[in-house]
Amino acid sequence: MRLSHLLASRLFVPQATASAHCDLPCGVYDPAQARIEAESVKAICEKYQANEDPEFRTRALLIKEQRSELVKHHLWVLWTDYFKPPHFEKYPQLHVLVNEATKLAGASGAKGSADPAVAEQLLGKIDEIAKIFWETKQG
Repeated sequence: MRLSHLLASRLFVPQATASAHCDLPCGVYDPAQARIEAESVKAICEKYQANEDPEFRTRALLIKEQRSELVKHHLWVLWTDYFKPPHFEKYPQLHVLVNEATKLAGASGAKGSADPAVAEQLLGKIDEIAKIFWETKQG
């Protein structure tokens, strides 16, 4: 083996491996992040309904869609990173609940609608998820 190949092979060999059970130190997960964004979505829907200016409405829809995506992101982080098999065993409705909430935040829900009632339904689902979340933190 040529010296250059030997040196190159050593450069690309990992020197250490690391592992973690979560992507950040435990305790940083909180459904409040999804709720804050969902509150924003609801407020934007209300402002959209109360304003006839087309430019304002266009901006409102763009911001609402961004916030709806953030709601989905925060819910997915809880679902994929925080909740573990024992949580799903104890709360068998959790998969369906997160699915319903993310759909309410998505194109068929608050992201695709300017109806404050849809955003209110989303907030209700987030509250149900939060209740389970805080129960899991107790045990």
